[in-house]
Amino acid sequence: MSKNAATMDIHSAARPNEAVIKHLILDIAVDMRERRISGTASYALAPGHGERLMLDTDGLRIDSVTDGKGSPLPFKLGEPGKLGAALEVELPRTVDTVRVAYATGPTARALQWLNPGQTKGGRHPFLFTQGQAILTRSWIPIQDSPGIRFTYEAEVRVPSELMAVMSAANPQQRAADGRYRFRMDQPIPAYLMALAVGDIAFRPIGPRTGVYAEPALVERSAWEFADMERMVETAEALYGPYRWERYDVLVLPPSFPFGGMENPRLTFATPTILAGDRSLTALIAHELAHSWSGNLVTNATWNDFWLNEGFTVYFEKRICEKLYGTDYAGMLALLGYQDLQRTVERLDADGAVADTRLKLDLAGRDPDDGVTDIAYEKGYAFLRRLEQAVGRERFDAFLRAYFDRFAFQAITTEEFLAYLDEHLVRPLNVQVDVQAWVYGTGIPKDLVVPVSDRFLKVEVEIERWRTGTPAKDLRTAGWTTFEWMHFIRHLPDSLSGDRMADLDGAFGFTGSGNAEVVAAWLEQCVRNDYPPAYERLDAFLTEVGRRKFVEPLFAALQTSEKGRAMARSIYQHARPNYHSVTVRTIDALLDWKPMSDPVTL
Repeated sequence: MSKNAATMDIHSAARPNEAVIKHLILDIAVDMRERRISGTASYALAPGHGERLMLDTDGLRIDSVTDGKGSPLPFKLGEPGKLGAALEVELPRTVDTVRVAYATGPTARALQWLNPGQTKGGRHPFLFTQGQAILTRSWIPIQDSPGIRFTYEAEVRVPSELMAVMSAANPQQRAADGRYRFRMDQPIPAYLMALAVGDIAFRPIGPRTGVYAEPALVERSAWEFADMERMVETAEALYGPYRWERYDVLVLPPSFPFGGMENPRLTFATPTILAGDRSLTALIAHELAHSWSGNLVTNATWNDFWLNEGFTVYFEKRICEKLYGTDYAGMLALLGYQDLQRTVERLDADGAVADTRLKLDLAGRDPDDGVTDIAYEKGYAFLRRLEQAVGRERFDAFLRAYFDRFAFQAITTEEFLAYLDEHLVRPLNVQVDVQAWVYGTGIPKDLVVPVSDRFLKVEVEIERWRTGTPAKDLRTAGWTTFEWMHFIRHLPDSLSGDRMADLDGAFGFTGSGNAEVVAAWLEQCVRNDYPPAYERLDAFLTEVGRRKFVEPLFAALQTSEKGRAMARSIYQHARPNYHSVTVRTIDALLDWKPMSDPVTL
């Protein structure tokens, strides 16, 4: 744990200087019909604790609090607020174990309960959790700060026809009695606690890698992720041993709000990366890289989020370069730079230029507000600039030493900068304005802008089409997903219906099964008012809850009166399919009131 970070986490009621959890034992039952988790959470406390244990909760019903022998302990549940409600437990000096009996409430923000119709198989309900940033407190009373780490074990009881998996050592077959036992022997922060329950099957990929998914998707997923074992080997060759034993991926239903979530040992992933050609598996490289940057060395507070994501994007690109070549990595980097430019422009237009700093100030705000491309792509660009300044070999040695030095610890931005100064900047006389990169706004002038020869060839084809060449005659043979994304992103402004139809007829964008391609295309369709794509737009926004796709599409719809009416009409029936993370974002974007009446077009 960082020496001072955990006590200064503004998004948690935890007071680890008074009492801190070292081990958690969960004993819970999952009621799929009532949509409730209930049971007990028992905590082994670090020796030498003070007079109270402070836990985070959000919407939980607290039934009792006892010590390890079952004797009641006095407790007080605070008033609910934006961060939940603090649970304060009085601690006699002799008590080293606390047990809380509890149940989740109907608005538990971490949980998404899916009915059978929202799954691929259509026969069984499904549950998954999303803990980052401060949502674990809505399904477990916990010290919900990234600066506090603990080991855990769990017994989870589910309906016998379903399977449970967690961010822990997992079963590979369904238990006939519906009882599952889990262990996580490496200490993790609360946001990496994860649970999924559903009709789940497993397929091995390598000796320590495999994929979980609904039976209807598991073979397709295993084919798509065939490179997982090679990815682990490549990552280890770069930055040292993988310290979590297994690396598996769980492919979730499409309502999952993120591309992936790096839950240790078991990445949770969106099915939108199942492109059918293995072209979108950079996301798996990203989540795997989190096994070092984020899970092994963790941001101490959410103001330091870039330490998780910037390092991971850098690591992801290095894995992809090694496996797929410099052309692939260059395209990936340039798409990321485009995302960074768009994000800086948007935040500037919104009057939120302070949020373009790497070190954030999220006081009084939901830390989810810090989940932007600043942390990811500006963080990556900073590390890329350092690599350029000292050379790849020296920078790799620095990163390996960094992961070893801070393994299983949380670290603040300031602690990282001190380590950077001591081990890289001063010894090598590095001429990079570190303070400007971390505390300055916008895009630094010395950012290394990625280049891609393959994208230059795409731009030639865009120009040919702009000057009259029919779309069917463009030289697109062999293009990857990345080239199609670049093509669509850089189409001319204000295209007519005929011009859009020329593209759609030649390339079948509206009917594409590639989520990255169709999302970029649908954004163009909204901006150019292309009605033939609106049925697909409605279907896409109704099925897919991945915020990366959903937010830009609803934002594009907001730019016209017709679009705003469409947005409200679609959201009325799409909203129940979204996880709370996506709902919060789109509610704010549309100024949505939950009791809004449907809009008739």
